[in-house]
Amino acid sequence: MPKNSCHPVSAHRRLRRPDWYVSSLMMDRALDAILRRIRLDRGHDIPYLAGYSLDGRTIYIDRHLPEVFNHQGRKIAVDRYLILHETVEKTLIDELDLHYLHAHQIATRAEEAAVRADRILWSAYDRFMQRYVKDIGDERLTRVPADLDLKPYRDEHDQDLILRMEAAEGTGGRKPAVRSRTPRRRARSPK
Repeated sequence: MPKNSCHPVSAHRRLRRPDWYVSSLMMDRALDAILRRIRLDRGHDIPYLAGYSLDGRTIYIDRHLPEVFNHQGRKIAVDRYLILHETVEKTLIDELDLHYLHAHQIATRAEEAAVRADRILWSAYDRFMQRYVKDIGDERLTRVPADLDLKPYRDEHDQDLILRMEAAEGTGGRKPAVRSRTPRRRARSPK
């Protein structure tokens, strides 16, 4: 279990408000439950920062993304927010058969709620993430997990990226795939 979970040993603390109100404690509990059920892998190149395995049990976060960013004198661990986003997105696609763009929008809202619940400015968090989306989107893909779910890339009709990822998978991650002439970037912030 993660060391920063909200209730590693003690019983649940009773809320002062009804449990259906938005609450940072409830958000922490939900995140902790998700973190206990998935495996995190930071050893691969993942376009657009994060993705998930075909079975949804592994969340991949790009190996180049720093694990923390500084916000108002605090070091903020970012994995938990990306894990939430990817888990929500994968569940909506698999269980409700939503199109990737719809699932992505809902997952981004959940990610934003978790960030805000931890008293972090969404604009600061999103600015940090955008810096790495651009950098990672331009790099050569050398280590792509064989079980990375490609549905989001297919739904985005990013055929060039899919071909580069499949080439990196096919070589076992030993050789770099061909660099795209026109890299595509996915905006993470809701519009």
